[in-house]
Amino acid sequence: MVSTAVDLATWPRAAQFRLFRTYAKPHYAVTARVDVTQVMARKATGLPPYRTCLYAIGAGLHAVPELCMRFRGDAVVQHQMVTLSMTVPTRTGSFGYAYVPYIADFGGFDQEAKRLIDQVANGVALQPNTGERDDLAYLSCMPWLDYTSINNALPGPDDCIPRVSWGKFVDHGGRWDMAMTLEVHHALVDGQQVGTYFAAVQTALDNLTA
Repeated sequence: MVSTAVDLATWPRAAQFRLFRTYAKPHYAVTARVDVTQVMARKATGLPPYRTCLYAIGAGLHAVPELCMRFRGDAVVQHQMVTLSMTVPTRTGSFGYAYVPYIADFGGFDQEAKRLIDQVANGVALQPNTGERDDLAYLSCMPWLDYTSINNALPGPDDCIPRVSWGKFVDHGGRWDMAMTLEVHHALVDGQQVGTYFAAVQTALDNLTA
């Protein structure tokens, strides 16, 4: 993993970082509706909706430097690239975790994502991250449910890896959308950055399907 240290002496959010590190519950989650009308329109031509969403989430994360930051004790680092780790149903009825590096080129990303996800679906071991890596974002799709809010199981207040969830595609008479949730640590991420993330996800989806 390639990362650089954040200079807390010049970082504008250093005071907020120190404040929210003292909280017992420093995480918050924001759910918004994301338009996937064009994704569904292109599905018939071979655009894979699930992997398209993975790519757009990766684009959103990398559009916001704070979403690529992690703290280690009292220090903060920023990763150049974060790997997307998603739950994958297996053919045996359980699930495992895939680890897909983000690639800015959609064609390259889609090919690598399909290969790595298929490996897990065909029975690769669970492969949970036990804390050895923080250059990750955790992703989970719930295509069975059009939810209104969600939060995730977290091991404790020092976990600063972002979580992204998204739900069922819903048809509103030809316009499709879905719920998407971004859960973050307030020591690193404020509401403005969350808004930038959602805007970047929507832009990525629209540009891929234009």
